Amino acid sequence: MSTRPLSTRPLSTRPSLEIAVRASAVLGEGPTWDAAAQRLIWVDILSSRVHTYDPATGRRTTLGTEQHVGAAKPRAGGGLVVNLRDGIGVYGADGGFDWLLREAVPGRRGNDAAVAPDGSLWAGTMRYDEGTGGGTLSRIGSDGSHTEFLPEVTVSNGIGWSPDGRLMYYIDTPTRRIDVFDVDGSYDPDGPVVSGRRPFAEVEEGAGFPDGLCVDADGAVWVALWDGAAIRRYTPDGTLDRVVELPFPRPTACAFGGADLTDLYLTSARVGLGAAAPPLAGSLLVIPGVGQGLAQPAFGG
Repeated sequence: MSTRPLSTRPLSTRPSLEIAVRASAVLGEGPTWDAAAQRLIWVDILSSRVHTYDPATGRRTTLGTEQHVGAAKPRAGGGLVVNLRDGIGVYGADGGFDWLLREAVPGRRGNDAAVAPDGSLWAGTMRYDEGTGGGTLSRIGSDGSHTEFLPEVTVSNGIGWSPDGRLMYYIDTPTRRIDVFDVDGSYDPDGPVVSGRRPFAEVEEGAGFPDGLCVDADGAVWVALWDGAAIRRYTPDGTLDRVVELPFPRPTACAFGGADLTDLYLTSARVGLGAAAPPLAGSLLVIPGVGQGLAQPAFGG
């Protein structure tokens, strides 16, 4: 019997990648499965558009926003909550718009956002020039309350929670790290206490930069690598166990969707690629049957 140790190298694959929506998004981002409507929501930040896609019928919609839109998430009562240039806005089920939190800072815009298990929105900001420490990460309660959680981040990106809600993952892209926090669900008038920030995984030099993330039913973290042409999966202990190679350099984020939450949707960007942009850059892609996702809550406000 061989005594050679088993390989610990991650599995690298080129899976069956399908085009969900062929597009030329400048900066496609933030895929989110809207379970109530059975559709995927995603945004093109720099084109100020919110897109939806129904995989069962192929129906697509586009909503133009008056400002750059970093993220759009479903609301429990219908409509959307959006992370805009100047703050957080809400669209009602009838399409009407209101500001929930307006906080305009010259040179800054909203970026990635995610809804926590308690129905609050965690929303990031960044400077257009990506100036160091010019962004924030904040919690917006369903009642519109606002708490700035991290005051000095650079490019606030991926946010997600473990299946039991006791861990929160977060990416400030230039750090090349996925960080993890502890979440204490004990009662607090301002929401669960989030603390104990520490590194969960680090992306090595030359492999790209971590961007958007999602967490699967096994508690593993999937992360898109900007300029890395790949999606990575890290097990709950931070071990890299899978690398999905992609035919474009700038995947931006990933999310599980479909009726049984087994299809992984990927957004991508063309910004900065010029004439060298591959044909699929800027499209919404899907990898069918790649894993088992978690149902995502809607914003409670």
